[in-house]
Amino acid sequence: MLRYALGRIGGMIPTLLVIVTVSFFIVHAAPGGPFDQEQTLTAQVRANLDKAYGLDQPLPVQYFKYVRGLLQGDFGPSLKLRDFRVSELIAQGLPVSLSLGLTALLLALGVGIPLGVAAALRRGGFVDHLGTVLVVLGMALPGFVTGPVLALAFGVYLRWLPVAGWEGFDPRYVILPALTLAFPVIAAVARLTRTSLLEVLRANYIHTARARGLGGARILWRHALRPALLPVVSYLGPATAFVVTGSLVVETVFGLPGTGRFLVQGAINRDYTLVMGMVIVYGTLLLLLNLLADLIYGWLDPRVRHE
Repeated sequence: MLRYALGRIGGMIPTLLVIVTVSFFIVHAAPGGPFDQEQTLTAQVRANLDKAYGLDQPLPVQYFKYVRGLLQGDFGPSLKLRDFRVSELIAQGLPVSLSLGLTALLLALGVGIPLGVAAALRRGGFVDHLGTVLVVLGMALPGFVTGPVLALAFGVYLRWLPVAGWEGFDPRYVILPALTLAFPVIAAVARLTRTSLLEVLRANYIHTARARGLGGARILWRHALRPALLPVVSYLGPATAFVVTGSLVVETVFGLPGTGRFLVQGAINRDYTLVMGMVIVYGTLLLLLNLLADLIYGWLDPRVRHE
């Protein structure tokens, strides 16, 4: 398993290089520039700004200079927020986005797996029908609809939770955005768990365990649940991607000071270095979390470890 993990980590390096290369040229291919919206700038001042930030050089030269800076741990200065470097902006917003994303993933697994297990064990019952309704709603409703509805219900009418803002790491400010972000993932996890567990419970070795007189709880925990969770673990990669991209909308809806707003503002303002910094951070997080999902899969399925 250690050899497999080290091999996957080594494979992340060329993947990141591809992400950086493709993102760099796509960002620079977009029409407009970081200083085009500043109408008061004269042509001479704009030319001086382009020279100061190296934007007057050929694009391949800019690319190699940017990669050289990355190898030194430098994301460069923000082209619009000129008092900040990109690394400083990432350090400001990343803890908020990580807290939101991690809470949403844990909430999705903590609610979706038990709901799927209960629906499979009580097939055709009330819990199963309730789970089906939640799955449909979770798949159908986007975050920009679910978020305002939750804010209206729990923030405006009931006044239980704040509807926007961020006060340190107060859990009250995390609950609503995390629930909004986790709702579709809860639906998917519950559906995968139910379907997979029903299939496992029909396996021959489960019938053999029952014939030996083992109880239902023991069969579930010792023989059925681990293989039933394999599809859920496989889904963690796409779920992580959904949480990362969905947080851009959720952070905007709830006014959270995460990295999502920097990515949106950077794209609007053609802030090349800021957009690139966000893309690299998101890409690295996705690769690391996919690696973690693969390692968990190997722990659940011994055949992966042997291979």
